[in-house]
Amino acid sequence: MRPSSGVDVLPEQTTVLVVGGGPIGLVTSMLLSGRGIDHVIIEARDEVQGAPAAHVVNARTFEILKAAGADMERIEQACQPVHEGAWVRWVTTLVGEELGRVPFERHDRMAELDAITPSPLRNLSQHRLEPILRDHVPALRTGIEWLDDQPSPHGITSRLRDLATGEEFQIASTFVIAADGAGSRVRRGHEIPMVGPDVLQSFIMIHAEADLRAFVGDRPATLYWTLDPAGRGTFIAHDLASTWVYMHAWDPEAEPVESFDPQRCAEIFRQAAGVEDLELTVANIRPWRMTSQIAERYRDGGMLLVGDAAHRFPPSGGLGLNSGVADAHNLVWKLAAVIDGWAPDALIDSYEAERRPVAEANAAKSLENAMRMFEVYLAAGIADTDEESATNLARALATPEGRLAIAEACHGQAEHFDMLGLQLGFSYPPATAAVLDDASPSEDVADPVRDYVPSTRPGGRMPHAWIAEAGSRISTLDLIDTGRFTLLTGSSRWADAGRSLATGPIPVRTIEVGLDVADPDGTWAEVAGLGQRGAIVVRPDGHVGWRCLEEAGDLTSTLATALAALAGHR
Repeated sequence: MRPSSGVDVLPEQTTVLVVGGGPIGLVTSMLLSGRGIDHVIIEARDEVQGAPAAHVVNARTFEILKAAGADMERIEQACQPVHEGAWVRWVTTLVGEELGRVPFERHDRMAELDAITPSPLRNLSQHRLEPILRDHVPALRTGIEWLDDQPSPHGITSRLRDLATGEEFQIASTFVIAADGAGSRVRRGHEIPMVGPDVLQSFIMIHAEADLRAFVGDRPATLYWTLDPAGRGTFIAHDLASTWVYMHAWDPEAEPVESFDPQRCAEIFRQAAGVEDLELTVANIRPWRMTSQIAERYRDGGMLLVGDAAHRFPPSGGLGLNSGVADAHNLVWKLAAVIDGWAPDALIDSYEAERRPVAEANAAKSLENAMRMFEVYLAAGIADTDEESATNLARALATPEGRLAIAEACHGQAEHFDMLGLQLGFSYPPATAAVLDDASPSEDVADPVRDYVPSTRPGGRMPHAWIAEAGSRISTLDLIDTGRFTLLTGSSRWADAGRSLATGPIPVRTIEVGLDVADPDGTWAEVAGLGQRGAIVVRPDGHVGWRCLEEAGDLTSTLATALAALAGHR
């Protein structure tokens, strides 16, 4: 046994070593614990994230957090109130004239989302989410730094360092999951390059504690884009009465980072806010660079990348943290299946085959969003100097035509803040994934970024619908078993086939609609499109793996063959 910075001790050997105790590493640990997988998660920081950092938690992430056993009531309490984050606004200064606005992820019409997801996107700051997740993770050991690793008889032996004592020691594991962020030491140690532009733009992040509710309370928002050339940037309202972040564009070649001391940052913040005597405390100052990169590969033997260690997106769209949580959800059930002995190691290869294309799509859309934002600046007359930009903005605001051009450019950003289709509608292709093709055509979606069309077609997330179990209203998503496949059907014949395989080599749980659960208003029947003779097998990560709309032939044999193929026995 080896000492740690805490009361507990680190074992000399574990099945999975998770490196990184940010949100992605913590969710990974929660999912591993739910499957009873022996593991340790290490994090260099003793304290939780201090600055707000990521703040957009989308519907799919909330669904995964619930499946992982998170305290959803506590998480709900930590979210920004819906009415305070329902808009994105473009203003001259924070307290100045509003020039345009768009809804923030349909927060202006939340009721319509009830048929799509039980947990719509919310504004939830990382520094509030992370402590909640830590409370769910008994395997976390802080103050421990990962140094390097090498192959061993057990799989991988990692060299670690206790930051409190300086002592170095080793831990052997079958797998290492690198959740150690954008600068991942594990990824670099395995010499996995990142593909894509390393620097798109640089910023100084100014985290300030200030009460601005009195100034913006009549027009609350999640994001405020300030267009006044003397204070052009972005405010993120984590809490109107206490917690704000201002992103200030920065040229590292022209200004040393050391020049952004608390006094200067306070002045920058006040200038952009438009309140000269604003009382505030600068809590954090950090340089930050916008990138768009994806790891060349996600696996190196027993080492696997998740979250920012695998991909870095521009923040436009809030896809970074959310993509990382989905990475963990996809990976852990496959690792557990291999560890528990009912799937071959090849199943783990489908992790990269499934998740890397999603990262590519998310990176492309995030970059497109970031570039499209310049349409607003162009309409506002951005120029080479602040003086010329101010003159152009004043000229634009002096005419109805100029104001309309800015308003239309703002409206053109609507997709940026409404990507429900991208968040819930992504699908894993059968050709490269743990998905069996049923030869059905994909859904015709007019705007696949914004619009989500529920479907049980293999590869996609199983749709949500409200049903009844033992008299209680639940979501169909609550039926998914995170440790085995779930057969969902209204056919007694398919249900009998599933029950006959309950003790077979591939674990499967059978849910018969009409017997085990009720569909009182027929919503699930309409959404599922299975009729009375169809069935689906849902993977532990909530994606449909197989579908059949008929009852022909030997159903037990057909189902057993499908389960084996989904588990990687092909």
